[in-house]
Amino acid sequence: MRFHTLTRTACLFLAAALFAVAGTTRAAELHPSPSHPAQSYIDRAAAAVRSRPEDAARDAQAALKILGDKPNADLEIRARLLLCDHLSERDRPAAEVEVAKARALLPKATRRGLEAGVLGCEGTILETVSDNAQARARYEQAVAVATRAQDTEMLAQSLFSRGYLLGLQGQYATGLADLKRAQDLYEDINLPDHSLTALNGIAILYNRMGDYVQARHMYDRALKAQRDAGMYREQSVTLHNLGRAHENLHEWDAAQAAFQETYNISRQLNYVRGEAYALRGLAAVKNAKGDPQGALQILDQAEVLQKQTPDARLNAQILLARGVALHRLRQLPASAEALQAALKVFQQADSLNELRATYGELAAVHSDMGNWREGYAHLVNAQETSERMFRNQVDQRFATLKVEFDTAAKEKENALLIRENNANQLALAQGQRARNLQRAVIVLTVVLVLLLATLAVHLGRSTRRMRKLAMTDELTGVPNRRAVLSRLAPLLQQPNPPSCAMLIIDIDHFKSINDQHGHAEGDEALKSVARELREDVHEPAFIGRLGGEEFVVVIPGADFDKAYRMAERFREGVMSIDTRRWLNDRRITVSIGLTMAKTSGDTPSTMLQRADSALYDAKRAGRNCVKAQLPAPETDVSSAPLQPARVEFA
Repeated sequence: MRFHTLTRTACLFLAAALFAVAGTTRAAELHPSPSHPAQSYIDRAAAAVRSRPEDAARDAQAALKILGDKPNADLEIRARLLLCDHLSERDRPAAEVEVAKARALLPKATRRGLEAGVLGCEGTILETVSDNAQARARYEQAVAVATRAQDTEMLAQSLFSRGYLLGLQGQYATGLADLKRAQDLYEDINLPDHSLTALNGIAILYNRMGDYVQARHMYDRALKAQRDAGMYREQSVTLHNLGRAHENLHEWDAAQAAFQETYNISRQLNYVRGEAYALRGLAAVKNAKGDPQGALQILDQAEVLQKQTPDARLNAQILLARGVALHRLRQLPASAEALQAALKVFQQADSLNELRATYGELAAVHSDMGNWREGYAHLVNAQETSERMFRNQVDQRFATLKVEFDTAAKEKENALLIRENNANQLALAQGQRARNLQRAVIVLTVVLVLLLATLAVHLGRSTRRMRKLAMTDELTGVPNRRAVLSRLAPLLQQPNPPSCAMLIIDIDHFKSINDQHGHAEGDEALKSVARELREDVHEPAFIGRLGGEEFVVVIPGADFDKAYRMAERFREGVMSIDTRRWLNDRRITVSIGLTMAKTSGDTPSTMLQRADSALYDAKRAGRNCVKAQLPAPETDVSSAPLQPARVEFA
């Protein structure tokens, strides 16, 4: 899990608020309406968005009542955008009604840039339900409208929303450029709170690029300023994002503290969506700390809250956490069902982080269920998604560094031209620029090699893990039939194979254990027998589970007497297992079939046939005993065939 990811919806909390507030914080400067009584309510609502969302909604409604008597298109659009922000997280149809009413008022508006706010709110609603393609189209239109209208505040917000969505889609360099430009514009028009929100968006993008430490530093910086300003809702969002950064760094105690504070603040604000996201984070911490049952209890609360919001992605993240918890509890079909439902939402949103985590968990679940083919297919998808993310991160990191380098070099060149205006110094500056670029390319090449090496190690580990899964019995943890036979075959194919014994060990009356005590106790019996045998089998001997209640032990280098003594030791060892905790006074016994390998020409299949025949002799002899069937002695081809020798032991 576990592969860890960021939520894009955390930034939607910020984007919706910015679009709602845009046009209100500086409205008096841009389009003064000093005499209109609704202006004070709208200004108060805009201020409350970041601290008391419910108060903001009430003030916006009060402004609309006043505007019913004294119409003003600009003010009504602002009020409806505030309501759209509030409702987009709670009631999608109601939010769509408000934004539709705002759009209908645009022909009457005097501030042309307000159309960008309407487009932004429409994009926020679409992004909430993971329709990212349509949301991006709205944000592109919003940037164009704000640019034409020369509305700096609306342009900054449109760039913020587009930049974040570009980052979500893996276009980190372009997204980062939009977010940094938005931050600069907010600082230019003296909106420090909005600049903090842009900084939060930049931190989220760094988190997606894998720079969790830098993201954590930015969140801490933004959180301090938000606490000083009393911006409670913004604090809950930043704390949630900080918790995700700690989650990605596996700093579980710090993550738990951040998510818990998010929950407390959201609960005080009656911010249902924030509560649900915080509970998802707390459940992830429970899973990581080995408490899947506690995680499920928290997720039940989160699901109740999620149903009060239109956020499809929140539901998918809850399903992902539920799938992880159910996997830990070995409720494999239910885990697979939850993960598959989450996968559909993440595929629609093309969210690579969550896709990678979900594919990886599904691979492990299907492998544990014995669905090797399906598990392998999901593992391949997880690896392909990881490679796609890795290539994207490398490409985008290079593009980001190149943009920053080119910008810095250009500014340096211009400064030199202004100060010196000398062709020789320009040539020197260009030479320096070339050398800097060479160094940057060298550094990037080294980084790329290191990242590729890391990916190769990761893929190697995944391959070894899948091989281990394919060769291990998932219930008992001992090698499976395939593993044992693939190890036995080379021994028998040697030119002069060593003497080799095979034992098939079958639990007596195993069906009655399942019938009388339940399958859970039956599984415990299998695991106890496997544990006893594994402790008593030492190299070069090896053990495996054939299937059902049958185990196999292969003993290279053993003669018949040694093999028989070991079989008796195994039988007595199983009888000594303490079963009082789960089978009352019933003891476990085993029947054992023994055979020896031929001196040449033997195969795993023929040895299994002889050992299995000896096992049936042991069953017919009353069980809880060892019987042997040895191969027929090798004779001249002209002599009459002999039947395999049976050896009886009580």
